[in-house]
Amino acid sequence: MDATLTQGILVGLFAAFCLTGQIMGTYTNRAIFLSFGVGLILGDVQTGLIMGATAELAFMGFGVGAGGTVPPNPIGPGIVGTIMAIALKDQGMTPEKALALSLPFAVMIQFMITFIYSLNAGSLTQAKKALLEGNYKKFKLSSNLTAILFAIFGFVVGLVATLSIDLLRSFVEIIPQWLMNGLSVAGGLLPAIGFAMILNVMVKKEYIPALILGYVCISYLAMPVIGLAFVGAILAFNNFYNGGNGSSEEEEGEEVFEDGI
Repeated sequence: MDATLTQGILVGLFAAFCLTGQIMGTYTNRAIFLSFGVGLILGDVQTGLIMGATAELAFMGFGVGAGGTVPPNPIGPGIVGTIMAIALKDQGMTPEKALALSLPFAVMIQFMITFIYSLNAGSLTQAKKALLEGNYKKFKLSSNLTAILFAIFGFVVGLVATLSIDLLRSFVEIIPQWLMNGLSVAGGLLPAIGFAMILNVMVKKEYIPALILGYVCISYLAMPVIGLAFVGAILAFNNFYNGGNGSSEEEEGEEVFEDGI
């Protein structure tokens, strides 16, 4: 499929809105939300949601910065990857392949965002100076300069990515089939790796039986995800109402306190 200029402008405006949400705490800069919006604009919500869910699983793990590291930006798979998955679907482009191909864009976009942050490192100082001088127009501009540049950059990324479908198609066509198969496998592994990174931090020995039960439900019982969610809810309620709410620990603590020192 080919996108129109109107669709390109709408994707650009949507990307600008989502990217500014990154610094406003609205969580619009998430892969699932980005992909849904692009799918809605390009007329393929189903592929957009599949791409968003695939990318979101991956970015839940390695998309989180640890210490001073800076993770790739979800705009890569959310905008560029979704456009590839929708526009090149007839050429055999799957969400897994699009996720793998969009990671370089995610890294490049994050470099640009870091550059914008560095460029505006002194904006707060300029805003404070303008406020003391009574120059409120300059104060508003300096205070919102980072958000403005984010919006401009997001609009350019969305517009260029939407109007560059022919270029993306040519790029994909020159990739050998064996490499595309490898990218498909790698893209399929990324969500598992991202989720494994989360479990590596959060998992405790008390949760291991629940993890094994989830694996059995999916792999051997072929249970749908909604059914697995109900199983998880049952385990959570059972844990809460049968000694997992900490009431016994509080009573035991009171008895030790009453015995004296």
